[in-house]
Order: sequence, then C-alpha cells, then structure tokens
Amino acid sequence: MNLYILRHGLAVDAGAVGIETDAERPLTAKGERKLWRIAQALEEMEISFDCILSSPYVRARRTAEIVAEAQHSRKKVELTDHLTPGGRVKNLVELINRREPAPANVLLVGHEPYLSGLISLLLSGGSQISVVMKKAGLCKLCIEELEAGHCATLEWLLTPKQLCLMS
Repeated sequence: MNLYILRHGLAVDAGAVGIETDAERPLTAKGERKLWRIAQALEEMEISFDCILSSPYVRARRTAEIVAEAQHSRKKVELTDHLTPGGRVKNLVELINRREPAPANVLLVGHEPYLSGLISLLLSGGSQISVVMKKAGLCKLCIEELEAGHCATLEWLLTPKQLCLMS
C-alpha cells in the first residue's frame, strides 16, 4: 500500500471573527489556491487515490475535497474522527485495514502534531523520528502490512513549495 499523508492547507487564525472553535477554522483564499496547485502537481505525478480519509475539521475536509475534485472523485472522501488532533492511530489503522477491497493508494488529510507522530510511529515504531509537516505538505510511505507500529518505508516528504513547483 502507498500511504500518502497531507496536512491541511493554510487556515484562518484561531480566534478570527465568527470562528468559535478550532474545528470551524476554514482555509484562507491563499490556502485554497495553493491546494489547487498541489492537486495539479499530483495529477502531473500521476498520483490518484482509492480512498481519501479526512479529519472532519473544516480546513482538513476542504483540503480533501479540493484533491478529490481535481481528481473527479468527490465520492471517495470519507470523514473520520481518527484524523482529528485527538485521534487514535490504532483506530485509524483498523479503519483502513477493514476496507474491502484493500486500497492500494490511500490519502490521509489531517493536522499537526498528529500527522508527524503518525509518520514517526509507522517508520520507527515510536516517536524517535522528528518530522515536520508544513501546511499542505505531503508525505509518501510504502507499507507491506499496515499496523500501529513500525511497518513503513519513507519514499518522500515534500513541502508545499516543492509540490507547487511541480505543477
């Protein structure tokens, strides 16, 4: 399985007028524009997804929707609390492993520091690896058998700037 991990794009600051909770923070206009370029880069790289799992927080959900729209696959977006900042990796792994048929290419869209912790856990079995996921950064892991521990190999970790240069 190829597991792609995408941090949500640039979002409105916490405490902005009309935003009462962290979960309600939307993407900024700049964040949306950048994500459309990143979605275009994914197309240039011939990357598509069998399923897209996203945090239900507004900024992550919209990030997933932009990627899905660019790939003409809106129906593939599934929201899960397992990708929120308080999500549990074990539950996320179980959710992915229960999918029939088993997906070959999965996109996860979520938040920091959860995503960095997830990457470290899948690469090392713990928190020994320090990973920095920039907003709209994308990571690719290759996995033989997904489990909540050391099971992955890092293929690449790209910043949004690198991705935009590919579009």
